[in-house]
Amino acid sequence: MPPASSGATASHAVARTPSSPDSQPTAAPIESTAAHDTRMAPGGPGFRRMSFALFLAGMAAFALLYSTQALLPLISADFGASASTASWTVSAATGALALFVLPLSALSERYGRRTLMTVSLSVAVAVGLLVPFAPSVGALIVLRAVQGAALAGLPASAMAYLAEEVRPKALVAAIGMFVAGNSIGGMSGRIVTGWAAQAWGWRWAVGVVGLLAVVCVLAFRALLPAPRHFTPGTLSPKSLGRTVRSHLSNPLLCRLYAIGALFMTVFGAVYTVIGYRLSEAPFSLPQGVIGSIFLVYLVGTASSAAAGKLVARLGRRGALYLAVSTTAGGLLLSLSDSLVMVLLGLVLITAGFFAGHAVASSSVSRTATTGRAQASALYQSAYYVGSSVGGTLGAMAFHAGGWGGTVGLGVLAVVGVVSITLYGSRVARVERLTARTA
Repeated sequence: MPPASSGATASHAVARTPSSPDSQPTAAPIESTAAHDTRMAPGGPGFRRMSFALFLAGMAAFALLYSTQALLPLISADFGASASTASWTVSAATGALALFVLPLSALSERYGRRTLMTVSLSVAVAVGLLVPFAPSVGALIVLRAVQGAALAGLPASAMAYLAEEVRPKALVAAIGMFVAGNSIGGMSGRIVTGWAAQAWGWRWAVGVVGLLAVVCVLAFRALLPAPRHFTPGTLSPKSLGRTVRSHLSNPLLCRLYAIGALFMTVFGAVYTVIGYRLSEAPFSLPQGVIGSIFLVYLVGTASSAAAGKLVARLGRRGALYLAVSTTAGGLLLSLSDSLVMVLLGLVLITAGFFAGHAVASSSVSRTATTGRAQASALYQSAYYVGSSVGGTLGAMAFHAGGWGGTVGLGVLAVVGVVSITLYGSRVARVERLTARTA
C-alpha cells in the first residue's frame, strides 16, 4: 500500500515505535549522519527566522480565528441573540477549519507548505476585513465560517513544514514556538478587541484585529525560509484515502487525536463562556477589563515553549499527566466567587492546555513517518472539532447550569484525557513485556 508523498527524503528517515506518546525515534539505517543533516537546528542558519515567521503566522491565525470570542456579550446585545447563538460566531469558524484542514493539507502536498500557508492567511485576512460589515448575526456566522475554512491551510502545513525542515531533536521546541504564537495571537486579539470594543464597539474591534493580521502575514511571508526538503506529490484521492486510513488505523495516532480534541473541548468551553460570567454578578466587569483577562495567555506561551523541556524530563506521558492535572486544578479553582481565584484557575487551565497541545501535536509529527501533512491535518481536525463542540456545549451548559455546568463539561473532558493516557501507558507496558519475552 503505497503512502502519499510526505516530502521527506530517505536520508532523513527514522524508525518510530507506534506504541505510546513516550515512544522515541530510533536510528534506522541511513546514508547520512547528523553531521550531514541539512535540516534546521537551533543556532543554525535560518532557524531563528523560521521560528519567528511561524510564530507570526500562529499569532495572526489565532487572533483572527477567535476575534469574536471576547466580544460575544456585545454581539448578543447588538443582534438580540442568545449566548448559544452568538457562540456560533466562534464555533462556525473552528468547525469549518476542522472540515477543510484535511483537503487543504492534500493541496500542500502538491503545491508546497509555504505557498499554501501564504494563500490561506491572505484569504483569511481579506475575509476578516469584511467581518465588521456583517448586517446580521447569520451573515456574521457565514463570514466566520469562510474565514475558518481559509485558515485550515495553515496548521497542518506548518506542522508538516517543521517535520521536514527541522531536525527531530529540535522539533518539539519548534512546534512549541508555533503554538506559542497561537497563544500570543489569542491573547493580543482578545485584549485589543476588548478595549477597542469598549471605546468604539465590536465592529471596530474586529476590524483592528484584521489590520494587525495583515502586518503579521506580510512579515511571515518575508521571513519564512524557502523549503529545502519538500518533494511535490500528486493530488490523488485514492492515495490520500490510503494515507488517511493508514493514520486512522494507527492506535497511537488515534489516541493523540482524541487527546487533542478533549483538551480543546475544555479550552473552547472555558474561553467561550468566561466573558459572560465575568460580565455578570458578582464580578460585573466592563468589556475592556474582560479583554485584559486574556493576558493569562502569556502563561500558555511559556508552557508551550517549555514543552520540549518537560518531555525531556518527564517523558511524553509524564508531560501529559502534568498538563491534564494542571488543567483540572484550574477548573476546580474557577468555581470560586473570588475574582483572584477565578484568575488563578484560568492561569492553570491555560498553562495545562497549551502544554498538553504542544506535547500531543509534536507526538503526531514524530509518529507519522509518511503523509505527515495528513497526520497533522487529522490532529487539527480533531482539535478544532473539540473547539467547536466545547464552545457550543459550554455555552449550552452555562445557560442550563451556570458556570458550574461549564466546569462539569470540562471535567468530563479531563477524565477522558486521563483515561486515554492511562490506556496508552498500559499498552506500552504490555508491549515492553512482550518484547522482553520474545
